[in-house]
Amino acid sequence: MDNIGHLVGGKRVAGTSGRTGPVFNPATGEQSAAVALASAAEVDAAVKLASKAQLAWGATPPLMRARVMFRLKELLEKNKDDIARLITLEHGKTFEDAKGEVVRGIEVVEFACGIPYLLRGDMTPDVGRGIDTWSARHPLGVVAGITPFNFPVMVGLWMSPMALACGNAFIWKPSEKDPTSSLRVAELMMEAGIPEGVISVINGDKEAVDALLAHPDVAAISFVGSTPVGEYIYRTGCANAKRVQALCGAKNHMVVMPDADLDQTVDALMGAGYGAAGERCMAVSVAVAVGKIGDKLIEKLSPRVSALKVGPGMDPQSEMGPLVTKEHLAKVKGYVDLGVKEGAKLVVDGRGLKLQGYENGYYMGGCLFDDVTSDMRIYKEEIFGPVLSVVRAPDYAAAIKLVNEHEYGNGAAIFTRDGDAARAFSAEAKAGMIGVNVPIPVPLAFHSFGGWKRSIFGDRNSYGPEAVGFYTKLKTTTARWPTGIRAGAEFVMPTMR
Repeated sequence: MDNIGHLVGGKRVAGTSGRTGPVFNPATGEQSAAVALASAAEVDAAVKLASKAQLAWGATPPLMRARVMFRLKELLEKNKDDIARLITLEHGKTFEDAKGEVVRGIEVVEFACGIPYLLRGDMTPDVGRGIDTWSARHPLGVVAGITPFNFPVMVGLWMSPMALACGNAFIWKPSEKDPTSSLRVAELMMEAGIPEGVISVINGDKEAVDALLAHPDVAAISFVGSTPVGEYIYRTGCANAKRVQALCGAKNHMVVMPDADLDQTVDALMGAGYGAAGERCMAVSVAVAVGKIGDKLIEKLSPRVSALKVGPGMDPQSEMGPLVTKEHLAKVKGYVDLGVKEGAKLVVDGRGLKLQGYENGYYMGGCLFDDVTSDMRIYKEEIFGPVLSVVRAPDYAAAIKLVNEHEYGNGAAIFTRDGDAARAFSAEAKAGMIGVNVPIPVPLAFHSFGGWKRSIFGDRNSYGPEAVGFYTKLKTTTARWPTGIRAGAEFVMPTMR
């Protein structure tokens, strides 16, 4: 069994806290490793090393930092399959899905290659006689990213390339459930040319997180995870005078209009609802069937859910792998039990799934509820599993009301042939990312990812142009030279004239 430590000062190091957590292979249920859980002292040591290393890195010309990003892109593409395999063995998602995760992370590295242009300042000559003003963006110093188990590589690559390209040192605190792929990506960053100490990986639990939140030399925190934890991180980080972006929970709705192409819609719901076993913050977990389309939707959807090919993530025949842990599997099954108790109609029940040869794996078949109502907990709360709820709505007005009154607003989609309905939905839906006949509208890297309402805390979205603003601070300089300076002190507010 492997012992997983940290990456600090340019090399992997063993943990010294004496505390570890188990890492499992979800496909078999067997423990594959023990991961070190860092103490506050270990976090402090990593931050101090990062603070020293960042000074030279921050002074490195952006063009040279961009060249490191180009090399990183090449290395990630070369090692994509190996990284994806590490993801699958610890998270459980299918190998093809894991490769897709890596590709979506590489897209942000591609965007970071343009950092010389993205960091360009503004200049206005002659704002007054002989006076010029210009602005420039400077790195914050040491920043940290706290990433979730469901996208152990992609989310880290949403944060770290932009933070590093902007001249910061980056401390990556991955989920202790699947930490190995993060360590591998950080090693590739160093191979690409990121200096020792500028990139660190600290494994740990709440003790490590609290140490980062309290450390005076950590200037900013990026987080992706559940809403209760995200709110805690936001409040604690802000109380310690840090910038914080916390991207949190979701309950993404897909509104299915009466004129929707049902075959296209069902295909979309299968991928968006059951891909990665529903362990995605942009998974569609609620289908709102408008008008009389509900019965036809259930009729087409239920046999597809029943026929889902569930198996180990490394099996190329698998459409859906196991859930990440035994505890999470029990939690998701508990929500299905609750839905039945609340009176929802369980059309497809995947709770009893057992795979021969993998009896100890964390498997569950797809579940499909009908007649779900907005007062049920299975509608209100994020289940984060392969459970899709169908809610009936008499018309568009009732459907958009459901979307807008839910506490989460990460993403929302509409499936329709009606351009007027689609246009109205894109304008009226209170969510940060909208899909029109697109079930998972995650923007590409030259836009930005982020939700509304309790799906986000902080005023900056993730990656893209928003990341440049988050990971830098603006400095504006106004200057004039001695020639022509008027003699004598001025005791009034200076004006340009």
